Amino acid sequence: MSHATAPVGGRILTKPMLVLLGLFGLAAALLLWRFIQGLGAVTAMSDRYPWGLWIAYDVVTGTALACGGYALAILIYILNKGRFHPLIRSAILTSALGYTLGGFSVIVDLGRFWNVWKVPTLFWKWNFSSILLEVALCIMAYMFVLWIELAPAFLEGAKAAGNPKLRRLAEKTLGPLEKAMPFIVALGLLLPTMHQSSLGSLMMLAGQKVHPLWQTPLLPLLFLISCICMGYGVVVLESALSSTYFGLPRETPLLRRLGRVVAPLLGLYLVLRLGDLAIHGKLGLIFTSGFFSVLFLAEMALFVTPIVMFYTEAKPKLGQLFRGAMMIVLAGALYRFSTFLVAFRPSKGWVYFPSVGETLITVGLIAGEIAAYIFVVKKFPILQSRPRRATVRRLGADVIDRLPIPSTAPASGD
Repeated sequence: MSHATAPVGGRILTKPMLVLLGLFGLAAALLLWRFIQGLGAVTAMSDRYPWGLWIAYDVVTGTALACGGYALAILIYILNKGRFHPLIRSAILTSALGYTLGGFSVIVDLGRFWNVWKVPTLFWKWNFSSILLEVALCIMAYMFVLWIELAPAFLEGAKAAGNPKLRRLAEKTLGPLEKAMPFIVALGLLLPTMHQSSLGSLMMLAGQKVHPLWQTPLLPLLFLISCICMGYGVVVLESALSSTYFGLPRETPLLRRLGRVVAPLLGLYLVLRLGDLAIHGKLGLIFTSGFFSVLFLAEMALFVTPIVMFYTEAKPKLGQLFRGAMMIVLAGALYRFSTFLVAFRPSKGWVYFPSVGETLITVGLIAGEIAAYIFVVKKFPILQSRPRRATVRRLGADVIDRLPIPSTAPASGD
């Protein structure tokens, strides 16, 4: 079965795109005010709460949501599951946009943002005992690696363009880039393994400031496993929404296989999480910690439910896969928000809740990320080139279930 990619095409400035660009424009105006007046003008952060929504979502959670390319690369290039290759370009695009948002959010969150250039350049002043330094360097490096991994799509688009200079440049560049790609992919597998686990290590340093239900020596491993699970979840969501919104045939057989891959990982996470609590005598805290007990049980329910959903039917429909993937994403996001923000209490008497400005900036940046994704897939060969269906306007999971399955040959075993 052919797995050729092609631009989706179509008009760029649609009504949804204009809404997304409007939200991004509002965020840009607030960001300008933030850079002129400082953090205090738009955030609710303080000396006791030096990080808030921008770190908890845009960096800690956002980069985990952007691990679809990393998760698929593990399957394709390490476990040699080449059948998943049709999903890789869209996953890398999502990862590149997500990590770019994360890297930019780090700059937005810095008080003295004008000094950020010193982090990667003044290497003789690096503090090699700093986890934050390792996280910053890895995120910066991985952001560039992802765009290099995506470069063949842009070069193929340039090669197909009418401009002869662009075509010649693309033809000269594609060959050497393809030869270097194994080394680039290897670096792309190393960097997120390092910094995603280091995000967990960072909160180990907080000690008793993190609630005991989330404070554990296994934080690096739990953060790594959860980001891989979230990556698979985002791949399912992106594939389902893209095929529906752009009227393309669905990749249901491949997404079912992803469900079979992610379910054992979710089980491993639960075993490690609950086993650690049992070993350290913390199981009783699950039911005696008030609000934190509710938070923990909600997190466990979100991790358990997708496992049940993926195994209740031999061949779950796309709507069921979509709902399960949404649960995985919410579970990982809740775990990371809890560890970095909700269950993190720097000292008594200090509270934090995101300001309107922080929230609008985050929403606007996400809208800009979605707008960029739509633009790229319409202009460059990212998604699979197959016969189009009539575009479906509603994106609910129930509508997805009722869509007709295209008459293309399914992958073997489905």
